[in-house]
Amino acid sequence: MGKANVKAMAASLAELLDEFLRVGQLVSEIIAFAIIFALAMITGWIIYSVFRRYLSRWAKSTRTKIDDAIIRNVRAPVLILAFLVGAYYGLNSLSILQPYSELMGALFTVAEILIVTFIITRIANVLIGWFAERARREKRVSEHILFVMKRIVQATVYIFAFLAILVAFQIDLSGVVVGLGVGGIAVALALQTVLGDVFSAFSIYFDRPFEVGDFIMVDTYSGTVRKIGIKSTRLQLLQGEELIISNRQLTTSAVRNFKKLQKRRIVFNLSVAADTSLEKLKEIPTIISKTIQNMEQAQFDRVHFTKFGDFSLNFEVVYYMKTPDYVRYMDTQQAINFAIIEAFEKEGIKMPFPTQTILLEREESP
Repeated sequence: MGKANVKAMAASLAELLDEFLRVGQLVSEIIAFAIIFALAMITGWIIYSVFRRYLSRWAKSTRTKIDDAIIRNVRAPVLILAFLVGAYYGLNSLSILQPYSELMGALFTVAEILIVTFIITRIANVLIGWFAERARREKRVSEHILFVMKRIVQATVYIFAFLAILVAFQIDLSGVVVGLGVGGIAVALALQTVLGDVFSAFSIYFDRPFEVGDFIMVDTYSGTVRKIGIKSTRLQLLQGEELIISNRQLTTSAVRNFKKLQKRRIVFNLSVAADTSLEKLKEIPTIISKTIQNMEQAQFDRVHFTKFGDFSLNFEVVYYMKTPDYVRYMDTQQAINFAIIEAFEKEGIKMPFPTQTILLEREESP
């Protein structure tokens, strides 16, 4: 055993020491990973408990149920997110994984993006579901609009999530953005009419110029709104048939909504015979005003002798209906007409009918 043996033994001891140090470092790194991961899990569990015990109790005490649904859908993903954060920072401390740190960071970023996307879509579904429940209860608008709204929100969130994932993998987005832009323009041009009706449906929903059950007039059509869909709205016309009209036409036309009518102004003309005496003519405004004032739903405004007709003397009568109901208005107008005829018969005032007087002159022979 000479110097060679001594050197070999020294080299072996050095290798053993290095191996021991590497094992010790690995053990310390594993312990650090366990501590970080445990702290992250404890933090996540604390947040989950706060959501489940305290925030859930607070949400139950409120009048609306929307906060309960949001908290119920968010608390589990928050726990998973805390688990991912702890796993990432714990594994990142292991030296044996350092060559894969960039890939590992990208994978954990993708996982976090997916969880955040899931949380956003769940919250959006809760909010849209709440609006759908109100629409179903109040029968304001078709649920198809809310269904499409949900899909549009989800698609928008997924697109942004996809772009964020590409950024996480350091992929150039210029080509993707250009492709999405060109594709969007092509789809918009191909579906221009359909998209116009869809956006008009959203305009009707948010602006609410009319709702289901309202009586409206569009151009020459009058009817009750039965359904507001994505592409068209259905009206039950007075004649009984159903009119299907596009939403874009509704938003670009003048729409008269009679449900918004608080009181109805009524103007009608009344004629009496041309040979009615002046004394009787002066009594007519009083007769008409008393007749209208006796009607429960009518509010008298004015009555005037307006002009001389070809074979009659014409009066203009104005009054207001205190209710917008069309049937009540017609009942009231009918009662007014009956009462006026009855009063005129008592006073000997005659209603006119077309007459023509022909004067013949006799020519004397020379």
